[in-house]
Amino acid sequence: MRKIRVNDEVIVIAGKDKGRRGKVVKLVGEDRLIVSGVNMVKKHQKANPQMGVSGAIVDKEASLQISNVAILNTSTQKADRVGFKIEGDRKVRIYKSSGEAINP
Repeated sequence: MRKIRVNDEVIVIAGKDKGRRGKVVKLVGEDRLIVSGVNMVKKHQKANPQMGVSGAIVDKEASLQISNVAILNTSTQKADRVGFKIEGDRKVRIYKSSGEAINP
């Protein structure tokens, strides 16, 4: 079970976008993820007349190392760590600071 999943609200804790918040859009491999509106890069897009795509310089989100983000605790509005707890026959993600369950 992953500590950070798609649609989790995260905060960047290291790098050029430190302090910025966003939702996880996509997980890329084992240790990288894409966060909406964070780590924007310029991509030179080649024109493709057959597809109707014009050439341009577009902004897109680049992937971040998963260690450079932390989950955002909604009650305290601060970065938090993720732990796990067994409730009945389910494994549940919790915030380490308060012990509250993270909404799925």
